Amino acid sequence: MNQELDFVKEMFDKIAPQYDFLNRLLSMRRDVYWRKEMVKAAKLESDAAVLDAACGTCDVGLEVSRVLKGKVLITGLDFSFGMLALGKKKLNRPPGRAIALVNGDALNLPVKNQQFDAGFMAFGIRNIMNRIGAMKEFHRTLKPGGRIIILELTTPPKGLMRRLYLLYFQKILPLIGSFFSKHGNAYAYLPESVLKFPDPVSFASQMKAAGFKEIRFKEMTLGIVTLFVGIKL
Repeated sequence: MNQELDFVKEMFDKIAPQYDFLNRLLSMRRDVYWRKEMVKAAKLESDAAVLDAACGTCDVGLEVSRVLKGKVLITGLDFSFGMLALGKKKLNRPPGRAIALVNGDALNLPVKNQQFDAGFMAFGIRNIMNRIGAMKEFHRTLKPGGRIIILELTTPPKGLMRRLYLLYFQKILPLIGSFFSKHGNAYAYLPESVLKFPDPVSFASQMKAAGFKEIRFKEMTLGIVTLFVGIKL
């Protein structure tokens, strides 16, 4: 494991206890809406098998289970034991959801070929240097006709919204995040990682390079997040 990956893993382990709270606070609860749109985009049917990579505390898996009323096989994978521990606690609360949790690497998914109908990744792909490699792993594990659905923070186009966003993202958000999480590096790393993430058209090209077809994307909340969908034909 390289030094940068070690840093990211340690960071997520440390911020795990405040992760859900800060997601809601810093996004003004828009993250709940974004995940709902993500699950809708998968167009899942009952008895589907889905993979949620970089699952964090299982918010996406729980939304899938809620929509399909538990009639779905869900595997949640994350490299952070801290995140998985928090996710397990949420799964054990009433009414309880059957989601299999796996500690693993998105670049080397410990699952068989053509196992899933859909693969999700919310706010995780920007933390992976080899993005095409990670998406090739998704492609390998999806059934023909399966969908990859990626939700990621993006930077709005040039203009007033971009300037206001950068002011909030680079100055205000790190202060709020470090105050509540007691881990200053995490919320300084966040804006840096988002600003380095490719624009939607460029990232869609990376999805194509990984083997996906019929790629489309939708910018939401004035472009601060983008939802990407591709199909394995």
